[in-house]
Amino acid sequence: MRVLGGGARGEGWPQGTGCGKLAPMVKTPDLEIGDPATGTHAPGQVLPEPGGFFGHPRGLSTLFFTEMWERFSYYGMRAILLLFMTAAVAEGGLGWDAAKAGPIYGLYTAMVYLTALPGGWIADRILGQRRSVLIGGIVIALGHVSLTFHSLAFFYLGLVLIVTGTGLLKPNISTMVGGLYSAEDARRDAGFSIFYMGINIGAFFAPLVCGFLGQSTQFRGFLASHGFNPANSWHWGFGAAAVGMTLGLIQYVLGGRRLGNAGLRPATAGDPASQAKDRRNLLISFGIFAILILVAVLVRVSVADVTRYVGYSLLVIPIAYFIFLFSQPWTTEERKHLWAILLFFLFAALFWSAFEQAGSTLNLFAQRFTRNSILGFQYPASWLQAVNSAFIWILAPVFAWIWIALGRRRKEPSSPAKFAYGLFFVGAGFLVMVGAALASGPQGGRVTPLWLLTVYLLHTVGELCLSPVGLSTMTKLAPGRVVSQMMGIWFLASSLGNFIGGQVAGVFEKFPLPWIFGAVFGVCMLFTLIAVALIRPIKRLMGEVH
Repeated sequence: MRVLGGGARGEGWPQGTGCGKLAPMVKTPDLEIGDPATGTHAPGQVLPEPGGFFGHPRGLSTLFFTEMWERFSYYGMRAILLLFMTAAVAEGGLGWDAAKAGPIYGLYTAMVYLTALPGGWIADRILGQRRSVLIGGIVIALGHVSLTFHSLAFFYLGLVLIVTGTGLLKPNISTMVGGLYSAEDARRDAGFSIFYMGINIGAFFAPLVCGFLGQSTQFRGFLASHGFNPANSWHWGFGAAAVGMTLGLIQYVLGGRRLGNAGLRPATAGDPASQAKDRRNLLISFGIFAILILVAVLVRVSVADVTRYVGYSLLVIPIAYFIFLFSQPWTTEERKHLWAILLFFLFAALFWSAFEQAGSTLNLFAQRFTRNSILGFQYPASWLQAVNSAFIWILAPVFAWIWIALGRRRKEPSSPAKFAYGLFFVGAGFLVMVGAALASGPQGGRVTPLWLLTVYLLHTVGELCLSPVGLSTMTKLAPGRVVSQMMGIWFLASSLGNFIGGQVAGVFEKFPLPWIFGAVFGVCMLFTLIAVALIRPIKRLMGEVH
């Protein structure tokens, strides 16, 4: 978790809209019109800011384009990352097999979501959102620049920098959007909808640009004709991601004056003792982290070992957290809500483990077993990574209309039912992949891209069912004193799902593809049946929450 968003997935949606890369379609309430003669206005009336951004605060444009370019850099690099790692050395890649590249890819995407937790804490306690976004963007840009160098050390450094920078930027830029509006401003939800369209725009064009530069035979021919080594085209793709983030930073700095006081100071501003304690804790954490890295270097811990240990931690952390959570004194109703949250967490982690294989197993299938051409035009396999965003543009308003229409008839599915639908559709996508793998045959023939287009259509439907209600439901269920922690739990579900998806990619070359895709389908259908069976029990646990 897309996003961010994930899908892209856990992108930090505001309460009431959910979480994910898609843009929620918000129904605007009817507004009372005030007295134009006196210049007064009724409560909740939309008052467009002079020179604003589509009737919204001008600062929204700054955050919109910053997020658009950051997502451009992330999804552009992600579209070619695993393909670069598994490409032959003669073709400019690292020459790794899927068993090594898949878990590294899964670890990278998992950490992107996991670092949002300390990133939010650092902004709240020390830096403030404004500086956190700026520093995070700079670190991300440096990470993409690092990937342009032809060195394994720079490759790992680039991944670490991107993970670190995204942790600082991603959770805090969404918080700043909320800071542009008062709590009573009727434009608030619509403002978030506009903001998340920036995510979709960046996610759509990123694979097209970075994929063309990194993979296409046309660009490789251009490089060769101008005296450049065509095998280095991958690094041009990574460089495009760096350019995108740099453009986002430039407009963020130039448009900073439009943000007013949003995110300017940390939450503990004005309390020197508290800030000093937070800085001390941060330094201690950095020190422990540095010692762990030094020990790993001295004892020569392999990347595979690091991946395995982090995987263990991703399993242990949620178990330990929920044990701690249930050990606290709660009312009977609060304890019921916590059981519902635990079930939603498990369903979400499983959903993202299947959905986020778009950049791993499905990407490898697109590269190796798909006929990537249309009307004689050869396109890079990574271009198929843009399909999900295109379907979001088409289907998001359709689903918004469906939910509203069903809601008026009191027939809108409950949150547990929407989770079940999400699991069903993401699983159905892998049943289609079983057919695609069988059509490819034992000799690995290339099949029509319509197989993958169908898969991404089903997965997008699943995302639209599950993602927008996920965080909203969890935060509404959370007891008052742990509401802020539910954002962390949702990010943790996305992180765990991404890691599991990477592990599946690791066996891409070990087992027959129909078995792999069939196993994913089977697990998803099993949990779909469990989710369906638990709809009524979960609704009872939720009580009055819908």
